[in-house]
Amino acid sequence: MTTPQLIPSSKSSPSPKPGAAGTGTTEVSLGKSGVDEPAASRGRTSIADVVVVKVAGIAAREIPGVHDMGGGLSRTIGAVRDRVPGGRPNVGRGVKVEVGERQTAIDLDLVVEYGVSITDVAADVRENVVAAVERITGLEVVEVNIAINDVHLPEDDSHDGSIESRVE
Repeated sequence: MTTPQLIPSSKSSPSPKPGAAGTGTTEVSLGKSGVDEPAASRGRTSIADVVVVKVAGIAAREIPGVHDMGGGLSRTIGAVRDRVPGGRPNVGRGVKVEVGERQTAIDLDLVVEYGVSITDVAADVRENVVAAVERITGLEVVEVNIAINDVHLPEDDSHDGSIESRVE
């Protein structure tokens, strides 16, 4: 598999790590100034990488069959954070992006429900993420890589944390 070449942004702030979410800003529209220009093109529009992360995370979670997102440790930390009063769920958990000037590549870590077709869920997630990111940000999505990290079993919800004895 070849990795697509993103068009580097000369207008982005530098990221300490490539693909680090929320560290850069992408200029989507350079705009023009002057009273002779149409109102819609006066000024610049920039989109922070964290915006792409959040849009992709929300779009992925909208698909039936996606139980959660992120690796085991990030899900554990997220579960603790979700229980803290006043805490908000992290919609960017399990999402990594690389953003260029006009394009983006997205990596997703998913946990799917037991019994669903993983290939169908992955295709639906990919389609929804591409549509949402392109519609909302105007960036071209060159690829959406999906890693299925776990399968959520129905009995996982009913487990209360106690260990049942197999013998009486």
